[in-house]
Amino acid sequence: MSDEWPVEIRGVTESIVTTRGPDGRYNVAALGLHAGEPVTARTWGRTRTRVNFEREGEGSVQFTRDPVDFVEAALTIREIDESILDSADAWARVEVERRETGQEGDTEWIDWELRPVETSVQNRVVPTINRGHAAVIEATVAASRLDVPAYDDEPLEARLAYFADVIERTGGDRELAALDRLYEILDLPETDQRFESF
Repeated sequence: MSDEWPVEIRGVTESIVTTRGPDGRYNVAALGLHAGEPVTARTWGRTRTRVNFEREGEGSVQFTRDPVDFVEAALTIREIDESILDSADAWARVEVERRETGQEGDTEWIDWELRPVETSVQNRVVPTINRGHAAVIEATVAASRLDVPAYDDEPLEARLAYFADVIERTGGDRELAALDRLYEILDLPETDQRFESF
């Protein structure tokens, strides 16, 4: 048993969580971890993550540098056979407990306490800063809020255009592949169009 996270959680740390569904497969989703004691995370609406948290009481929080995995976790329904992604540099199996609930517009949210019970570090890496990678994360957050009544699409579309430009100018191969995947999911023209369809 471990009650320590395998990485430092500060501010809002973006992660991927897998939760076991009723068919035994694991749903893959993005999850923002809010630093504190305990660490918390919020689910919006009746997502698979929320339903699986309620039924199973646990999940596997993973830390990956792969921008394609992050785009797919945030914007698609993806299920896998094993609970840990191949790209995970570290992970924590967490027990979850409902902490607080509320409503924003027509959407119910739930704050969950997350407590690690088992952790592993798969890869120790030397940190590097890549603007394209950070822009993929921000673009994905903006894309996940499109067509959500609580948000105005126009500023989100402007943010997407800006971050697409940053990715194209500063990203590596995986960041460019993540941008292509984001375009595909949103059913937009190829990346060289830079969101001109907006």
